[in-house]
Amino acid sequence: MIHRELKSRLEEKMFKGKAIILMGARQVGKTTLCNEILKPRAEKVLKLNFDEPDIRQQLENPTMEDLKRIIADNKIIVMDEAQRATNIGLTLKRIQDNFKEIQLLVTGSSSLNLRTKINEPLTGRKWEYTLYPISTSELMHTEGLLPTQRSLENRLIYGSYPDVLNYTTEAKETLMNLADSYLYKDLLEIDHIRKSSMIEKLLVALALQVGSEISYNEIGQTVGSDSKTVEKYIDLLEKSYIIFRLSALSRNLRNELKKSKKIYFYDNGIRNAILQNFTPLALRNDTGALWENFFISERIKHNHYTGHYANSYFWRTKTQQEIDYIEECDGTMTAFEMKWNPRKGGISFPKAFMEAYPVKESVIITPDNYLDYLQ
Repeated sequence: MIHRELKSRLEEKMFKGKAIILMGARQVGKTTLCNEILKPRAEKVLKLNFDEPDIRQQLENPTMEDLKRIIADNKIIVMDEAQRATNIGLTLKRIQDNFKEIQLLVTGSSSLNLRTKINEPLTGRKWEYTLYPISTSELMHTEGLLPTQRSLENRLIYGSYPDVLNYTTEAKETLMNLADSYLYKDLLEIDHIRKSSMIEKLLVALALQVGSEISYNEIGQTVGSDSKTVEKYIDLLEKSYIIFRLSALSRNLRNELKKSKKIYFYDNGIRNAILQNFTPLALRNDTGALWENFFISERIKHNHYTGHYANSYFWRTKTQQEIDYIEECDGTMTAFEMKWNPRKGGISFPKAFMEAYPVKESVIITPDNYLDYLQ
């Protein structure tokens, strides 16, 4: 089993007086991680899966007597997919305030649903973390350097969901099932959204534009919708941990692009499943985009798991000068350019950017050095 980076951090927070909230897309391993944390513990555990209608009903508006009967003599309560329960925030607050000896371990796959319901009731009463598909660091610490290096092309194509890595012969089928319905289970229930042809077209449009600046208006014309609806659905996809946005860095130079956005997928495999394209790298014309998406998403995981708090951007000017990815931390910046094949032409960082901003480091990321920035 692949060791998860968050395991030790969550173990340290157990019985420290706050609920532990674990967010992340479906099938990234939240339940498995919780089970691993609980395996060596002696306390009695109550597991509640809110995908089950009767569980949701019991905990929508429970009285104190109801809670006492449900909790009984258990000391740890695990709530899976808690975002599906009405009034879950208030229920969690009442448990947290009235059952001091209880440890709450709560998972959710939609930050919109769960955060909206728990942020105010659980203010000052929770630790919150995000679990992503398997990270490069997790893979290397479990399998070693050489297997991690050898699996790079496979991860660029099939991604890093646990079931994809654990059952490689079924990777394509696993990803197609995820991309077809299961990954969007929570999204489709928000505001009565249904997986219409428009949403499918939107996902394809976003997958084709990985690494490129996007325009809500242009995407709207492509999928047959207006820009506000496109932006709303992109926001929901982001809150469901399928995609994430990067904003343009713009502070010092007059010709910098100010309102531009780029969109990336948290997992390359999901992106390729949406396009139904699992062609080997040697036969693809989007290898550069796959490499860029892979490294930036891996860097997002790395920063979260190591507690490296950084703002993330890209940079571009009206004269087409650009930098793929920038991190700002403690007043300084690190600039990254992604190059899958460094022998095909050189890369230099724009002088205008290097002079205008406090750059601590500028680095070209290739398959030869990427591990140095992900462990």
